[in-house]
Amino acid sequence: MNQYFLLIACLQLWSLITPVNPASTWGPLIFIFAVSATKEAWDDYNRYLSDKKANEKEVWIVRQGTKNLIQAQDIRVGNLVWLRENDEVPCDLVLLGAADPQGICYVETAALDGETDLKTRLIPPACVGIDFELLHKIKARAHAHAHISTIASCNETKLGMSRGIPEPKLTAVDAMIDKLTGAIFVFQIVVVIVLGIAGNVWKDTEARKLWYVRYPKEGPWYELLVIPLRFELLCSIMIPISIKVSLDLVKSLYAKFIDWDDQMVDLETGIRSHAANTAISEDLGQVEYILTDKTGTLTENKMIFKRCFVSGTFYGNDNGDALTDAELLRAVSSGSTDVIRFLKVMAICNTVIPVQSKNGSISYKAQSQDEEALVRAAARLHMVFVNKNGNFVDIKFNASPIQYEVLDILEFTSDRKRMSIVVKDSQSGKIILLSKGADEAILPHAYTGQQVRTYAEAVEQYAQLGLRTLCLAWRELEDEEYQEWAVMFKEANSSLVDREWRVAEVCQRLEHDFEILGVAAIEDRLQDGVPETIETLRKAGLNFWMLTGDKQNTAIQIALSCNFVSPEPKGQLLMINGKTEDEVCRNLERVLLTMRITSSEPKDVAFVIDGWALEIALKHYRKAFTELAILSRTAICCRVTPSQKAQLVELLKSCDYRTLAIGDGGNDVRMIQQADIGVGISGREGLQAARAADYSIGRVSGTSLFNSVSLMAYNVFYTSVPVLVSVLDKDLSETTVMQHPQILFYCQAGRLLNPSTFAGWFGRSLFHAIVVFLITIHSYAFEKSEMEEVSMVALSGCIWLQAFVVALETNSFTILQHIAIWGNLVGFYVINWIVSALPSSGMYTIMFRLCRQPSYWITMILIVAGGMGPVLALKYFRYTYRSSKINILQQAERLGGPILSLGNIEPQSRSLEKDLSPLSISLPKNRNPVYEPLLSDSPNSTRRSGVPFDFFQSQSRLSSSYSRNCKDN
Repeated sequence: MNQYFLLIACLQLWSLITPVNPASTWGPLIFIFAVSATKEAWDDYNRYLSDKKANEKEVWIVRQGTKNLIQAQDIRVGNLVWLRENDEVPCDLVLLGAADPQGICYVETAALDGETDLKTRLIPPACVGIDFELLHKIKARAHAHAHISTIASCNETKLGMSRGIPEPKLTAVDAMIDKLTGAIFVFQIVVVIVLGIAGNVWKDTEARKLWYVRYPKEGPWYELLVIPLRFELLCSIMIPISIKVSLDLVKSLYAKFIDWDDQMVDLETGIRSHAANTAISEDLGQVEYILTDKTGTLTENKMIFKRCFVSGTFYGNDNGDALTDAELLRAVSSGSTDVIRFLKVMAICNTVIPVQSKNGSISYKAQSQDEEALVRAAARLHMVFVNKNGNFVDIKFNASPIQYEVLDILEFTSDRKRMSIVVKDSQSGKIILLSKGADEAILPHAYTGQQVRTYAEAVEQYAQLGLRTLCLAWRELEDEEYQEWAVMFKEANSSLVDREWRVAEVCQRLEHDFEILGVAAIEDRLQDGVPETIETLRKAGLNFWMLTGDKQNTAIQIALSCNFVSPEPKGQLLMINGKTEDEVCRNLERVLLTMRITSSEPKDVAFVIDGWALEIALKHYRKAFTELAILSRTAICCRVTPSQKAQLVELLKSCDYRTLAIGDGGNDVRMIQQADIGVGISGREGLQAARAADYSIGRVSGTSLFNSVSLMAYNVFYTSVPVLVSVLDKDLSETTVMQHPQILFYCQAGRLLNPSTFAGWFGRSLFHAIVVFLITIHSYAFEKSEMEEVSMVALSGCIWLQAFVVALETNSFTILQHIAIWGNLVGFYVINWIVSALPSSGMYTIMFRLCRQPSYWITMILIVAGGMGPVLALKYFRYTYRSSKINILQQAERLGGPILSLGNIEPQSRSLEKDLSPLSISLPKNRNPVYEPLLSDSPNSTRRSGVPFDFFQSQSRLSSSYSRNCKDN
């Protein structure tokens, strides 16, 4: 669009063809470029400030035995970095030394993946022989620290390389406006060609005969182009030059509304919402797919111990909190053997590190939120994990100290699904195996004769409540048995071939004949209002995909809790797993077949896929997986990498869906950048995501009918001010929209801006142009009026019609809108009175003379009546006899009566245009001609198909009333 206006402005510099002063185009063009450049510069400046804040964080490095404070951006590969407790890691590092005697360091990766769990880092074996004399000198001055060498910095870090290069985002409105502008340009070229040919013919046949025209008998070689180019300049006003600046300013205002929204503030941290990208605000209302991270986005990543089942007794079922259950508290105080052993496993079987502060209080640092929740709960029940010194752990039960020696730790793996620890009681000398894990990993290994059915029923009951469950067990070991096993375990750990498999096999030799102690139930708290929000958005037709790096079972539980998918029998989860191409192909075919069968049923169906199977599906069965994506409203993708998240977003975008991605960690950055709209959650965890996100909206002679000043003012001011203030307009109140979220289908279905609605508005504008032209010509052209008088009458008619059109299309008036609409009309006369008072303006006394003539005001009345009469009649007919659902709700709001129910509405159905893979089936291609009436609020508006959109009609998601083109993948 800018290139077009620049071309027109350059053509106006050619005095032979320009009918107006070049300032009429150059002035607005420079103004528009200045406004656009200022807006983009402001966005870039804000991003620069955000980057500057991160790059200038101070970091300690060690040089020649002394500590120096430098900025993070100045770190280079090979620098020795000195980190204190709770310092942010500035780049990729390798651990060389730590304050812990065993060389262990614990890191939190919340800024990367949203996980607040602590990860263990050890000094690499290759660094063991390094002379740490220099490090020890510094170590004496710090309580908790680590010495680390830089291996990568800046964009060469893993995070920097995984971030990717963000592509510029084009909104649906911008894309549609570009297409419509192109259509206007084509129409303009046709008009110019027709009038140019007619003008040249007239020039060669008639004009040369007229002495006053003074056409030379022979002209230059480009003479044939002069008249068409003059018409091109005269018709250039068909594309309003103010549209660019109006859209940019409106989008900026929408973005500011997001920044100013007091209801979008995190009350805990005080952080407000922020629109980092001010150019895509309008796409928020056209989103069809929301792709979201799980941990830290849907959930708070705060685990809370809620209930437990010990020796046949449920605790916490009455009040929902086992820690305040009177029966459990009595069992603890009375020293119940089963309960005490249960609490000991909770307190000891973990990798938690207790940290004692100066005032004596104890805090815990854990690799797993589950472990921290269990340890905290045990402490609340008087089994306090006090200290860990090397291989010895100290606990206190009712203030009585108990010490255990940790002999071996059998770490948790996704295959074994359990974690065990071998300890030795320092008082009795007994060797005990403590275990905790998933029910399928613990219950089958109970000793012969123990009844596990009650424990399995407890697990099922807690799972129905959306709680995470862990089964706890223990077994006393004979000394000889342990010694024999310990030798095998040490050999397996030192094996260089198939070490993980060997370790798992050895662990299996010990983890059997468990005595099941009980079941612990933990709640992963959802963010406030998540289930209600998702339910409302699903009613509005939005589809949800969960993309998480977490394990499958956890993701499914959270999805059920969040209303992603309904539990059986209303909902159904279809699994796609497999490690080979054949397995994935069979599962994909089975799920596709089920989707096609159940698509016509009112059943909530979702598919679940893990990262391994997803990699195979995207690589070898991409078209089949694309079909599955189109058929599915909900998907749960587990164990996915950051690049896979971005690929899934790109897959949906290739099918012409508007996508919104939301996350809180660095592993969500590529997904956020790839989506049409990226939302980053800032606060405790999501710094990387928030920084990368969009949000933390004539005559042959070439004489112009209008003078240059009028053209400039019309393009820049008269047509832009009412449009800018329309940003305050509301079709419906927030309360009504929340009560009937399905009304948002109008936005998704493209009824507000599409070729058919554009055709309706174009027809209306053409009708108004004819009305203004005919009434003006018949009123003044035959009265020997000056050209300037005729042009001012026509321009006045345009301004009057514009004011009434904007007023008619406004749904909710505010004082600012009245000022903009009617003030703009008054301003038109004030400006032209001032210009008419200037002798050199070319309009001297014109406006004064016109305003004194009754015929001028009668002409304005005729133009308004002739232009608005048919429009009002048609609008009244539509509102009265063919009301859309928006019209119904608007009338209910204005009358103050009850708002009618719109019923349950299924999302728009989708069908495929072609076979997507050998697995897919052919579907009928029904394409009806697109027709849109003159008014854009027609109830029969269509999206890309011609079937009327009926809110009360339940539609199948696979009916052919809605067609969508999937681009080749």
